[in-house]
Amino acid sequence: MQILAQILFLVALVAGIAFFVRNVRRLIRNIKLGKKIDRTDHPKERFNKMARIALGQSKMVRKPVAGFLHVIVYVGFVIINIEVLEIIIDGLFGTHRILSFMGGFYDALIASFEVLAFLVLVGVIVFWTRRNINKIKRFWSREMKGWPKNDANYILYFEMVLMALFLTMNAADYQLQLNGAAHYAQEAGITGSFPISQFLLPLIDGFSNATLVIIERAAWWLHILGILFFLNYLYYSKHLHILLAFPNVYYSKLQPKGELDNLEAVTNEVKLMMDPDADPFAAPAEDEGDEPEKFGASDVMDLNQVQLLNSYTCTECGRCTAECPANQTGKKLSPRKIMMDTRDRLEEVGENINKNGKFEDDGKMLLDDYIQREELWACTTCNACVEACPVGIDPLSIIVDMRRYLVMEQSAAPNELAIAMTNIENNGAPWPYNQMDRLNWAKEN
Repeated sequence: MQILAQILFLVALVAGIAFFVRNVRRLIRNIKLGKKIDRTDHPKERFNKMARIALGQSKMVRKPVAGFLHVIVYVGFVIINIEVLEIIIDGLFGTHRILSFMGGFYDALIASFEVLAFLVLVGVIVFWTRRNINKIKRFWSREMKGWPKNDANYILYFEMVLMALFLTMNAADYQLQLNGAAHYAQEAGITGSFPISQFLLPLIDGFSNATLVIIERAAWWLHILGILFFLNYLYYSKHLHILLAFPNVYYSKLQPKGELDNLEAVTNEVKLMMDPDADPFAAPAEDEGDEPEKFGASDVMDLNQVQLLNSYTCTECGRCTAECPANQTGKKLSPRKIMMDTRDRLEEVGENINKNGKFEDDGKMLLDDYIQREELWACTTCNACVEACPVGIDPLSIIVDMRRYLVMEQSAAPNELAIAMTNIENNGAPWPYNQMDRLNWAKEN
């Protein structure tokens, strides 16, 4: 029976890791559909930023209550899962609490895990209450319907169940130790080893050792299988940011937020226009392709790889949308929706590739089919969304690239902007007066 259990554990472990690796490979492939961008400069500054924001949660704590609870859940969940290492060893070799030989240190470790598990459980319950009972506005926007809404709750339920299983496993284990049960008595520790689960003992008082073993083993199996399931669920969930927040912050923009990058395609066109030796009618070189480079972006393949990484990293917390002045005044724009739409379109493209071996034109684009023009032109480019994001996401860069496409590829700017650009071209200023009158204002002073 023990050998069968070890074989089943090995199968579950290998299957879980293999599926996770498959999903990671698809994730990387999808991100690489974007244009390459060099964000390897200033590595020391990037590491410091990653340590401060991704690891140190510096932006999360700007909202003290939610920030503190998030730190507790984040740190607790990560540290508690250190015990997964022991569970894996026990599962593979048929041992039980193999690290208990460390004595007092092991007791202290388990005790700290239990305290953290309890704090995580409390934090998750508070988060669920804030989302579903208090109904905080940013969690109930128009884009937070269906799967996004359910996904957030599924994650909270997962974490509740995993923490409850951990404490139940320890409670049954501790009672078996107190009963002197075979295979459990040798790991007997002091009461301080189980500071939380000891309060669950009255619930299982009077149970036979055989029943307690079933409870302990069931909680043990469900706990590790739940972790493997959670690991693979991440790919389909907004909680992918648990893994991607670190690279996302590392590769985030270091320049001042108000500084827009030059569009390389436009720069190349200007250089060509300014070159007196260039032949504008010459056929393109073979390595340049048959079509000129597109100005701006209309689909996910036109975005760069960091922007696509941003879309997968989005936590859907809504802080960006809550800070957006356009959204606050009732405009259609929601920076969170921009990121969610980008990810949804990228996933659609990825599924297209999975099905056909390569991307087959599906007649859709990110522009119009997912993100509407009204949303793009509502943006004031104030960078409030970028500043608010706790994991370094830049929705504005996607908005700007798509507006560039509309202006330079489709000449589809709003009338007010078209008039201003025409005035700049003709008069050197956005106002409709003669160039000779541009300095009249100075004469009046």
